[in-house]
Amino acid sequence: MLICLTASHKNAGFDMLERLSATAEDAGRRMIAGHPAVLGAVVVATCNRFEAYLDLDALDGDSPVDAVHGAIRSVGEVSGLAAEELRSTFGFAHGNAVASHLFSVAAGLESVVVGEGEIAGQVRRSLEQARNEGTTTPELERLFQRASQTSRKIKNRTGIGSEGRSLVRLSLDLASSRVTDWTQAKVLLVGTGRYAGASLAALRDRGATDISVYSATGRGEKFAASHDVTAVPHDGFARAAADADVVIACTLADHHVVHPALIAQGRESLATDTAPVRTLAGAIVPKAERRQLIIDLGLPRNVDPAVVEIAGVELLDLETIKIHAPMEEFAATDAARDLVHRAARNFSAVGEELDLAPTVVALRKHVFDVLDAEIERARSRGDDDGTTEAALRHMAGVLLHTPMVRSRAYARAGEQRAFIDAAEAIFGVVAGPVDAAATEQGANGNQAIEAGDQATSRSA
Repeated sequence: MLICLTASHKNAGFDMLERLSATAEDAGRRMIAGHPAVLGAVVVATCNRFEAYLDLDALDGDSPVDAVHGAIRSVGEVSGLAAEELRSTFGFAHGNAVASHLFSVAAGLESVVVGEGEIAGQVRRSLEQARNEGTTTPELERLFQRASQTSRKIKNRTGIGSEGRSLVRLSLDLASSRVTDWTQAKVLLVGTGRYAGASLAALRDRGATDISVYSATGRGEKFAASHDVTAVPHDGFARAAADADVVIACTLADHHVVHPALIAQGRESLATDTAPVRTLAGAIVPKAERRQLIIDLGLPRNVDPAVVEIAGVELLDLETIKIHAPMEEFAATDAARDLVHRAARNFSAVGEELDLAPTVVALRKHVFDVLDAEIERARSRGDDDGTTEAALRHMAGVLLHTPMVRSRAYARAGEQRAFIDAAEAIFGVVAGPVDAAATEQGANGNQAIEAGDQATSRSA
C-alpha cells in the first residue's frame, strides 16, 4: 500500500518546513526502522515542501493508521518536532491519490510558482537519494519513474513552465521594483549550487554584469572560473556582502550565513572608503550608507531575519515571495491537470493488475505442473515422436489463454477478489509470494501477466 505524508507551503509554516528540510536526509531510514510495516520510503524535501512517500506491508482495505503514526513519530524524532504537531499539520493521501499527488508535484502544479522548473529535478534526485540509502521498493520505483515521465509529457504538451518560471526568476521580478537598472547593480551570490547557477543565468538575462560569488565550503573559485564571475575570499566576505547592491543567498547550509554582525563588520570596513557612489535610485551617498536588497532562497534560512534592523537593508525571503506568487494560467494548468489525472488512472490500473500477479503465477504453475506430469506419463508409454506432448502443450495454452485475458478485465474493473476466489475454488490455487524476477517485472508494469500470455502463445 502506498501512502504519502505531506507538509507544504499550503498547510505548514516556513519555520516547520525549515526544520523538516534540515533533517530530511535521515528521515527515510528512520521511518523504515521505526515501524515493521514500512517497507520503503522516499523523501522529497524542497524549500516549499516535505513529503514522505511510503510503501507499507498492508493490503488495500487494511488500516494504515498505526504505521502512519509510527512514521510521523520517526519524523518528529529526527526533526525535533512534536509528533502531535506533525499529525495536525501533515496532509495524508493513500491508494490512487498518491500517484495523482506526486505527478502534480513533479509537474510543478503544487508549487508556489505554478509550473516552476526546479521541482522535477528535485523529485528525481529524491529517488536517487533513496536508492543510495537502500530505502526504495519496486512499487516506489514505479511511482517515481512514472512521475518523471508525466512531468516531461506535461512540459512538452502544455504551456506550464514554458516561460522558465521559478522561484529564482520570481524573486528577481520582485527585486526589479527596487533595482531600476540591473546593468549598474553590484550583485553577490552566496552559494554555488543549482539555485546559484539559475540565479546567475537570470541575472545575466536582465543585463547584470558586476557579479561575484562566495562559498563557505571553498567552491567559489571553481564556480567563478567556470561561470566567468569574481570569487570572493573568506576574509573579504563581510566587505563584499556590505558593498553589494543585491545579495542572493542560496546555500545548503543549516545556519545563517548572512547576519547583522557580518553586514555591520563589512560596513565598518567600507566606512574607511570615503569615495561616494551613485545608488541604483540615482542618489550619491557614502559607500557605507547605500541601500541593499538581500534575497534569501535558502531553506533552512540562509539569512538572519534580523538584518532588516540595519539601516538601509531590505530582506526578500521565501515567505514574501510566496505572497507575491502569480496566479495560475488557467488554460495551461487545466490541461496539465487533465494529463495528471489520466496518468494517475493508468498507474492505478497497472497497479491493480499487478495485485493479481501472484494468483496468475500460481495458476500458471498449477497448470504447467500438471502438464509436465502428463508429458512424463506419455513419454513412459512410448510417445517417441512427441505428438502427444505437442498436443498436451497446445491444450494447456488454450486453457490458460482465457484466464489470462479475464485477469486483466477483472483487475481493471476492480474485481480482483472475484478472480482470486475463483482460482482457489476451481483449481485449489492459493497465491504465494511472487519470486524476485516476477516482482522486478511487476515494478515496470503488468509484465508478469503479459509474460504469461506470451509463454502460453509459444506453448500453443
